[in-house]
Amino acid sequence: MRGGRAVNNSDQPLPRLRLAEERGPEDLAQALGREKRAEQLAREDRLEKALGDFKVGSVPYLNAVPLTRGLEHEIVLLPPSELARQLRAGQLDAGLVSVTEVLFHPGFDVLDGIAIASLGEVKSVFLAHRVPRSEIKTVYCDPASLTSVRLLEVLFAEEGLRPALVPLPGYDQVSNLDAVLLIGDEAIRFLLSKPAHEIWDLGAAWYELTRLPFVYAVWALTRRRDTRELRRALREARDFGLETLDYLIASRPEFTLDFRKDYLGWHIHFHLGQDEKRGLARFIELLRKHQTVPVLDPVFVK
Repeated sequence: MRGGRAVNNSDQPLPRLRLAEERGPEDLAQALGREKRAEQLAREDRLEKALGDFKVGSVPYLNAVPLTRGLEHEIVLLPPSELARQLRAGQLDAGLVSVTEVLFHPGFDVLDGIAIASLGEVKSVFLAHRVPRSEIKTVYCDPASLTSVRLLEVLFAEEGLRPALVPLPGYDQVSNLDAVLLIGDEAIRFLLSKPAHEIWDLGAAWYELTRLPFVYAVWALTRRRDTRELRRALREARDFGLETLDYLIASRPEFTLDFRKDYLGWHIHFHLGQDEKRGLARFIELLRKHQTVPVLDPVFVK
C-alpha cells in the first residue's frame, strides 16, 4: 500500500470497470424504438379516459386521424352532415365539424389553434368534371359535404357562374356524371382511380383566388357546460398526433404509404394561426357577398 492506494506489482494492466454491455448501432436503434413505443403506450393510457363524460364526435376520414390520437376509442365517428346534426341536437359536447357549422349556427365556441386546413392543393376536396366549368349546368354534391358546397358556390360565383347544386344519388354513379363534388376518403379513392374527369382542386382554387389557407374543419364546443378539461384533452391529442405523425403515416391502412406521406405530411396541416384566421375571415366576407343567409363571426377559446 502506498498512501492508502493499492499498487499493481504485476505487469498485467488493471481491468477496466464495465458499466454496460457494448451495443452496436442496430441494437441502440432497437432500444430507442422500444423506449419511444413505451412512451407512446403511456400517453395512450393517459388519454384513454381523458374525455370523462364528455361526448365527442369526429369524421371517419384520414385527415382527422392526427387530431384524435389516443382518443380513438372514446369518440364517435360520423359523416360531417350527421356530426353537425347531432351537435346541434345537443347529443354531443364537441365535434370536429365543417367550419360552416359554427358560421351558420349560434351557440358554439371554436377551439383556438387547431383545424384541418390546407395552403393550396388539398387532394380530398374537388370538383370532378367532364365538360368545361363554364358549361356545367348541374353539380352532384357528396351528401356528406357542408363547407365544401359553400366553398364551391363562392368559387363559382367569383367566376360569374351559378350551376345547380344537387345531392349525389350514390357514389357508384360518380364516373357517369359530368360534374361531381367529392370530399374525404371517397374523393381520394376516386382520385387514385385515375378517372377521365378533370379535377378542380378547391384548396388550390381558393389559394389562387386569395393567396390564403382554407380552413375546412374545426373543433366546435358546446356552451352548455364548462369545457376546460375537454379542451385540454383535445390539445393533448393533437400534440400527440403531430409528434407521432410518422408512426401514423406508416401504420394506417388507408391508400398507399406514398400517398399518406404526401397527404398528411404536405397537403393537410392542423394548426389554426393568424394566416388561417385571415383565410377564414375572407371566406366569411365572400359568403356574405354571394349569399343571403346570415353568417356569424367565430368565437375562439383557448
